[in-house]
Amino acid sequence: MLTEQLDFEKTGGLLPVVVQHAVSGEVLMLGYMNSEALARTQESGKVTFYSRTKQRLWTKGETSGNFLNVVSITPDCDNDTLLVLANPIGPTCHKGTSSCFGDVHHQWHFLYQLEQLLAERKHADPSSSYTAKLYASGTKRIAQKVGEEGVETALAATVNDREELTNEASDLMYHLLVLLQDQELDLGKVIENLRGRHK
Repeated sequence: MLTEQLDFEKTGGLLPVVVQHAVSGEVLMLGYMNSEALARTQESGKVTFYSRTKQRLWTKGETSGNFLNVVSITPDCDNDTLLVLANPIGPTCHKGTSSCFGDVHHQWHFLYQLEQLLAERKHADPSSSYTAKLYASGTKRIAQKVGEEGVETALAATVNDREELTNEASDLMYHLLVLLQDQELDLGKVIENLRGRHK
């Protein structure tokens, strides 16, 4: 049982809790939980803190609707801090940003943002963007583009043209993400598969 292994006494009854986006890895916020807040979080599946200013339990999103849906809760090595992986509904910060720490992102976060944008363009007007037009052209055309870009990437590498290789690899990644979205897949599934192979 998670609660039993945690050292609430060491931290005066409140454990610091770092909340991280389960997919993008973005650090969303820092809060505090007492044992009751942790129990509520585990029961509801929504991150609940103990508010030090309001002196009560506070479920993130209870007024805004911007909940943090729990994926996992992990203690640190000293059992006095928690890492919560969560999927946010809307912005996490009251200022309307995805993170309470402002616009500070690990560079891999861009792939998550790009994937979200490509998903949004799936049913857009084909005249509105190249991506929407590509979706409208169908799976065979998208797959063909992935093949073409794969060949062009390989050719750029064979002539040691690093600038061209960077450009072609970017095209390949973009078209591959479009193809995955077209097939109702995302990078998360690919990463999960790669992780399974690495065992």
